[in-house]
Amino acid sequence: MPSKNVPITTPTIRLDQFLKWAGIAATGGQAKAMIAGGLVRVNGQVEKRRSHTLEPGDEVEVKGASFKLTAAPVD
Repeated sequence: MPSKNVPITTPTIRLDQFLKWAGIAATGGQAKAMIAGGLVRVNGQVEKRRSHTLEPGDEVEVKGASFKLTAAPVD
């Protein structure tokens, strides 16, 4: 399945913040529950730390959907 590219405007982003930024989780509580429940994979590995730091090039998988972090273009 192809990944959806999600540009981030900072060099890094926390996993829980990314789930909200990308619209995968509606709230921080929902993001926390998804991560704690083992529903989130980062680069193919289950990640249970919501503070895990992501950077461009990382791939996040949730419920069969895949999201690839990219660096947002600089103005």
